[in-house]
Amino acid sequence: MLRLIIIFCLSLLFIQTSQADEFDHSIWDDLLKSHVVNLNEDQPNQATAMDYDALSVNQTALQNYLEQVSKISKSDFDNWPVDERLAFLLNVYNAATAQLVLTAYPDIKSIRDIGSFFNSPFRKDFISLFGETISLDDIEKGMVTGDDNYNDPRAHFALNCASISCPALRREAYSGVDLNEQLNEQMRAFLVDRSRNQLEGNTLRVSKIFDWYDDDFESGWMNIERLEDFLALNADALGLSSAQSDALKAGDIKIRYFDYDWSLNRLR
Repeated sequence: MLRLIIIFCLSLLFIQTSQADEFDHSIWDDLLKSHVVNLNEDQPNQATAMDYDALSVNQTALQNYLEQVSKISKSDFDNWPVDERLAFLLNVYNAATAQLVLTAYPDIKSIRDIGSFFNSPFRKDFISLFGETISLDDIEKGMVTGDDNYNDPRAHFALNCASISCPALRREAYSGVDLNEQLNEQMRAFLVDRSRNQLEGNTLRVSKIFDWYDDDFESGWMNIERLEDFLALNADALGLSSAQSDALKAGDIKIRYFDYDWSLNRLR
């Protein structure tokens, strides 16, 4: 009997600990499911648009979600599993980006209209997190890609900057338990999109993201030290044959970058 009581108590402790390690993203998840539209039903999460008109009506829900986010302490966050922490940061970045757009919507054509040449919207301090007021860049470059605990370039396919050339805004919140699968799906959906990445003769034209963040794709994730090797690893998604993949790794295929379309990812 004593043994059964001990096992029961340990089980309760495990459940409480597991629950403490999970943040409730259901508000953001509901908003995404309600207001993000797939533009290509054959390829979910390849290209999406946000219905900002509808989201603006639900600003209170978005604000409530970000208020819940602001109550998380850094010490509690640091005790979460690594995937739970990364999922949290990805969700906060995307939700905060949507909130920033709504501060100027519908009088903008691009998120960059919110800032200026000398004052990027991505460096604007407006997000309440861990007892500080921080920017989108602080989350992306300081916490996500700048933290060696993650070192996962797939995060770039999950962060959405409210622009057409950005990776698609996923129609569900990220979660620690499903994060690896979600990131793989986001990466593949982005790479199979020939408007973002395509082979033209001996030149592979890819998204400008690979240019801006090349260091993140060469940081040792999956033992990859070169952008060419990262792209070759995903040859199937890019539509490359085995011979073309080998040519890419050998430097016989040049890499060039598409111009970036900063137009707002709004539902037309």
